[in-house]
Amino acid sequence: MYFGVLGPLIVRTDAGEPVAVPDTKVRILLLDLLANLGTPVSADRLIEDLWGSRPPRNATGTLQARVSQLRSALERAEPGSRALVQHGPAGYTLDTEVVDSNIFEEYVQAGRRRDALGLWRGQPYVDVRDHEFARAPREHLEDLYLTALEHGDDVLQRTTALIRQRPLDERLHAVHLKALYRAGRQHEALSAYAELREALSEELGADPGPELTALHQAILRHDPSLQHSPTLPAPLNGLVGRAELLAEVEEQLGGNRLLTLVGVGGVGKTRLALEVGWRGGNARMVELASVQQGDVLEALATALELRDEAGDLLPRLVDSLRAREILLILDNCEHLELAALVQGLLAAAPGVRVLATSREPLGVSGEHVLEVSPLTPAAAAELLRARAGVTEDVTAICDRLDGIPLALELAATRVRALGVQGLAERLDDRFRLLAGGKAGPERQRTLRATIDWSWDLLADDERQMLRSLAVHAGTFSLDAAAHVSELPEHLLLALVDKSLVVATAGRYHLLESIAAYSLERLTEAGDEATLRRRHATYYLTLAQQAELRGERQREWLQRLDQEVANFRLLPPSLELANALAWYWYLRGRYGEARRTLAAALDLPGQPPALRAQAAVWLAGMTATDAYGTDVATAGDRALAAVGNDPHALWFLTMTRWAYGDPVVLMQRIDRAIVLFTEQGDRWGLAAALSTRAQLNIVHADLQAMQRDSRRSLELFDELDDDWGRLQATYALIVAAEISGDYPTATTYLEDAVRHAKDLGLWTEVSFRTAGLGRIAMLTGDYARADELHEQARRLAVEQSNKSAEEYAEVGLGLSARRQGRLDDAERHFTKWLGWLEQVGGTPGIGFIHNQLGFIAEQRGDLETARTLHERGLELARQVGDDRAIALALEGLAGATEDPGRALSLLADAETLRQQVGVPLPPAERFDVERTISRARR
Repeated sequence: MYFGVLGPLIVRTDAGEPVAVPDTKVRILLLDLLANLGTPVSADRLIEDLWGSRPPRNATGTLQARVSQLRSALERAEPGSRALVQHGPAGYTLDTEVVDSNIFEEYVQAGRRRDALGLWRGQPYVDVRDHEFARAPREHLEDLYLTALEHGDDVLQRTTALIRQRPLDERLHAVHLKALYRAGRQHEALSAYAELREALSEELGADPGPELTALHQAILRHDPSLQHSPTLPAPLNGLVGRAELLAEVEEQLGGNRLLTLVGVGGVGKTRLALEVGWRGGNARMVELASVQQGDVLEALATALELRDEAGDLLPRLVDSLRAREILLILDNCEHLELAALVQGLLAAAPGVRVLATSREPLGVSGEHVLEVSPLTPAAAAELLRARAGVTEDVTAICDRLDGIPLALELAATRVRALGVQGLAERLDDRFRLLAGGKAGPERQRTLRATIDWSWDLLADDERQMLRSLAVHAGTFSLDAAAHVSELPEHLLLALVDKSLVVATAGRYHLLESIAAYSLERLTEAGDEATLRRRHATYYLTLAQQAELRGERQREWLQRLDQEVANFRLLPPSLELANALAWYWYLRGRYGEARRTLAAALDLPGQPPALRAQAAVWLAGMTATDAYGTDVATAGDRALAAVGNDPHALWFLTMTRWAYGDPVVLMQRIDRAIVLFTEQGDRWGLAAALSTRAQLNIVHADLQAMQRDSRRSLELFDELDDDWGRLQATYALIVAAEISGDYPTATTYLEDAVRHAKDLGLWTEVSFRTAGLGRIAMLTGDYARADELHEQARRLAVEQSNKSAEEYAEVGLGLSARRQGRLDDAERHFTKWLGWLEQVGGTPGIGFIHNQLGFIAEQRGDLETARTLHERGLELARQVGDDRAIALALEGLAGATEDPGRALSLLADAETLRQQVGVPLPPAERFDVERTISRARR
């Protein structure tokens, strides 16, 4: 619950609803408890505060009644709030900290002047202004108010109004006189002082106090100390995109006396620090960029306006700061040793807070460090558009310039001449382009000068490390940086401390401008070729070391994911392509695999063994390529080149199990199983068994499917291979589905989707999501079926996996046909006939012909339906799939006008299904029941 005393009493629930506190005495009681927050108030004291010298006859009982009224009012508004009013041996207390006066005091102490003034609604405890219990807390809050007010933009307006209420308040008059003087109204300030002196004499018989007298003298001699924050330059523009960070800085300074803002050059540390100073007031800025170590004390004395006198400067600085409440902004500290000085000042002057800006921490005990990151994309775009005066999309420019405010400000000056598109096209030459600024320090007039400033502060070995990092792409590891540079790891960590390298979650990267600068320096040093060779060697070795089969699969998948940009930077080679091929397959990046393998195979003079291995990978990756041609022949050639390799036999069978000649594929997988068994290769055996289980789907051999799948799953469990588990359960899912055991199929599918998402195997996620769509369709939830199939289709398109896309879109066609949306269904089905022809997907071609036949029959075009079903029957017999033959017969039954013939064909179909042990489940009798109903009319 929230209580407000900075003005008339307010009480609100945590949800912001106002709370009515009835009866004047009950409100006084509440205000008394608030004025003594945290301190018990005795019953006798409360009775005196509420009724003074005229208490009621049963004062204790009446007080208890008022307490009960207060508790009831709070409880009605927010259950449980009765307990806020507590009673103990020492008296009554209000158990809350959410009081606007407490928050106000915290804001003032933290220097958050504007936030504090925003809470002020009027005189504190105004409802009990004549009660003695409110006098001390009211005066304390009013003093804090004057502290917050003194450095505000509207101080003159506010003090003028307050003086009418408190005409003899010397502290208030002091603030008012300073405000008049700072506004250039010295004569009015002197007149106001004279009026106050006369009023004090007439009303109190006293003279102004020593502080006010000293202020009068300072006004007479135009003392420079009267000027407000003379070292804080006024902003030219508003601060963009830093509201959250600004609030965090102010909060940190509220609890810590030393805060250092670190970040790359040009990121806006100084601007942020100045904003804190302007908002908090009583701040002095010490600009140190051009200061040498021996001149630091003098720069500090100048900012504090200490007179140039003989003697040791440090004790005078300490004496000057000892009794002051002040924020020192030490700007651009990175080239100086300031730790001892700052620590000494903070120890000697408890009212001093230090806000430092630097590209690395100061190294002081107790120092809090806050990184100033580049602007978010949205904030960067807002800044560039505002400075350039354009409304066009500037996202590309902001991305290339890393969201660095200085770079964006410099870029804005070029937009007028080049336009947004012209500027974006020229950013490869950013250091020449972003030059020519005339305002600000020399180091901030060009992008190059900003980075030069940091470069010049580096030791030689740090420069060497920074140069070497330019050959990495994207992010890199600590190990990679050390190996490629052949330098100690601590140099990279030093560059992180100096804000030249960005560290995120154990990885490192260079901002694009830093990378471009470092590459220029690397080229100048003549080391680029050497570093790129080391880079290629390191990442090739890493790819070859990857353990993507077994218990470390998940770890290595994530590690290789992090290095994708660096792998893509390497020149093509068969060693790299073969090392990454299985990773590409697991991640569904078939297009990248095909391009890289083809480029490597085009290289002359490669060892035959490497060429043969790469040819196998390429043939498998091309098995379902939308643009592939004669994929079966390519696979045969690859197998012939590689010899009796069980992994090649398995891979080229696994990638074509649903499309190739089932007899040939079964012969290959049986041979692979024999070889894997002879070699003791448990992973290979598990993989081959899962593929054989899939091949047996064509024959609906449930026993063989379940036997091989369960043995495969057992082996993959022993090996702790997550991808293998997904493969092993596929035939079990199909077996459950064709048997009508939809709960079991759903359980397998949902578990598979979770595991595939966890591994980032998005092609598998697509297939399994479409599988869930099939179950939803068979159980009559067509809306859910369409949603799941569409999710799967979009995901397959994103992964460029035609096989997964076809499976999902055929599911959309099946659902559309069941719902009577025949045109939609036809469109979904016919789209895939050409592709299936191309990849040899005979079972799929036959299935689609049957579905198109059902559509023609539903439209009443029985002749077309018969033609389509006959083609489906022909293809099913080629494959030898009895379930597909039964489906075609069921289609022909629906396409005949002879009821007897229809029932006979249905009987033949049922016999076939019974022979393979898989009768048609009730949920799949949609077309059969239509035909039976029509035949029996």
